[in-house]
Amino acid sequence: MPAQLNHLIVHSSDRFASARFVTELLGAPEPTSFGPFAEVKLSNDVTVDYADDHLPEGLKIVPQHLAFLVSEDEFDEIFARIKDRELPYWGDPFHTEPQQINHRNKGRGVYVDDPDGHAIEFLTHPYIKDE
Repeated sequence: MPAQLNHLIVHSSDRFASARFVTELLGAPEPTSFGPFAEVKLSNDVTVDYADDHLPEGLKIVPQHLAFLVSEDEFDEIFARIKDRELPYWGDPFHTEPQQINHRNKGRGVYVDDPDGHAIEFLTHPYIKDE
């Protein structure tokens, strides 16, 4: 039986600021406190747990990439929030397509950076793998 992803820990400089950044864009409920984490609950029972006190002294946050699969309607709502907040956004993860969305993989996608530089991707269709 394959394993299921249960949670992901993401380091941040301010756990609730980072968690709220994502929940506000998603239109999701306020993050909850769970031990030392600010927990973002997703619809598939996976949580993204933001931590701000587990970095060894002097260690910097290494940016990660988090991709959220959303419906077409949710994408429209998220993209409207990105534009309302006047956030920079890109059509690609390398920031070479500023202020654009992409139409790859039979869907749409957009990338924003969270306060710590983590790349947050919202996409409407999973990636198509070569067969």
